[in-house]
Amino acid sequence: MIVKNEENIRKGTDDLFSAMIAADRREASAVIDRMMAAGIPSPSIINDILDPTLVRLGELWEKDAVSLTQTFVASKIAEDVLLRCVSAPGHKAPRGAPVVIGNIEDDFHSLGRRIVGSFLRASGWEVHDLGNDVTAEQFVDKAIEVGASVVGASAMMQTTALNIRKLRDLIDARKMNHQLKLAVGGAVFNWRPELVAEVGGDGTARNATGVDALFQRLHNAAKEG
Repeated sequence: MIVKNEENIRKGTDDLFSAMIAADRREASAVIDRMMAAGIPSPSIINDILDPTLVRLGELWEKDAVSLTQTFVASKIAEDVLLRCVSAPGHKAPRGAPVVIGNIEDDFHSLGRRIVGSFLRASGWEVHDLGNDVTAEQFVDKAIEVGASVVGASAMMQTTALNIRKLRDLIDARKMNHQLKLAVGGAVFNWRPELVAEVGGDGTARNATGVDALFQRLHNAAKEG
């Protein structure tokens, strides 16, 4: 039974990746139907099928080997999968709180941010996505406007990741460091974990499947003051 599940998971990962590359949401849905029919539990669909598929897609994105259309549809497919899986029996209740995400100033690598937004929405967060090239002031002003306790700043390369320090400095200058927490993410933080502290991040997640737990932890810390 374990061997059969492993085979199904490998095939499901390949099939879902092909559907994302083809920007085919219908086929992606059919892949998940087949996985559920094969008895693959929803946590395994997320962790063992969806997450590796997104990692593969992200590697192509870094090489400029996928289009904006493909990445946009991939983010919608991820959201489709998550909405189905988190609504399955045994999954946790929605979070519901507002959060703000965006790519930091001068960064335009949107795939990771889109996927993170999809994971957060599927987990019940009220996501305010500011898009690419977001200044520190825009992050903080939006957080104040919507009452967010967490902002998530994304960057792919070290050169743009260093701009997150401006956001940290602004949060501190406005004396909001206890009530507004800073999540950071992007490929560079996996390559250089010490960069999280360097830019003043309050936490990061290695991949999109960990963002819900990260945002929940930071949200709770902000509410505790």
